[in-house]
Amino acid sequence: MTKNMGNTDKLIRLGIAALIAVLYYMGVITGTIAIVLGIFGVIFALTSLISFCPLYSLVGINTCSTKK
Repeated sequence: MTKNMGNTDKLIRLGIAALIAVLYYMGVITGTIAIVLGIFGVIFALTSLISFCPLYSLVGINTCSTKK
C-alpha cells in the first residue's frame, strides 16, 4: 500500500472531519444525517492518518508529491 495523498489533501480531510465532529457536538446535525456524516468523518480521518485512499487507487489519482 503506497501513499497516494499529499499534505494538502490530508489537511483538508482532517479539517472536514473536525468540522463534522464540532457540528455534531454543538447539536447542529442530528439523526440520520449525523450518522452518515460521522461515518464520512471517520473515513476521512483514517485515510488522512494512513495517507492512503482506496478510491484514489481505483480512479488513478495521486496527490502525493514524489521525490526522484
